[in-house]
Amino acid sequence: MADNARAKKLADLIREVVAQKLQRGIKDPRLGTHVTITDTRVTGDLREATVFYTVYGDDEDRASAAAGLESAKGILRSAVGAAAGTKFTPTLAFVPDALPETARTIDDLLDKARASDAKVREVSSGAQYAGDADPYRKPGEDEDDEGRAAE
Repeated sequence: MADNARAKKLADLIREVVAQKLQRGIKDPRLGTHVTITDTRVTGDLREATVFYTVYGDDEDRASAAAGLESAKGILRSAVGAAAGTKFTPTLAFVPDALPETARTIDDLLDKARASDAKVREVSSGAQYAGDADPYRKPGEDEDDEGRAAE
C-alpha cells in the first residue's frame, strides 16, 4: 500500500514538473501553449513514468508536439530528477491521451441517438393505439364477467 502511495505522489510531482517546464523552461516552438499534460502514471518500482498529453490543433500540430516532446525528454527527465530527489529518476514516455477522441466519439453517438429519438417522436406524434387505449378488462364492464361470477 505504501508503494502505491509513493507511486501516486511521484506521478503527481512528475505531472506538475513537466507541465511547468513545458510552460516556462523549454523554448521549442513545437511545444507551445497548445500542449497540455493530462495524466501521469508511474510503475510500482518507480522506474518508468508514462506522461499522457493532449494537443490542441490538427494532426500536424499533434505530430510536431510528439517530436518536440521526444527531443525534450532528457531536459524534462533532468528537471524531474532535481525536483524529486530520488535515487533513480524514472524514464519518461510520452503518450497522446485518447480521452478527447473518445469524448468526441461519444458526443457523435449521442447526437445520432438524439436525432433518431426526434424522428421516432415525429413519426409517433399522430399515431393511435392498435387496440383500446387500456387493453385490460376491469370487473363489471363485460357481461361475461358477471356471468362467470354467478356460476
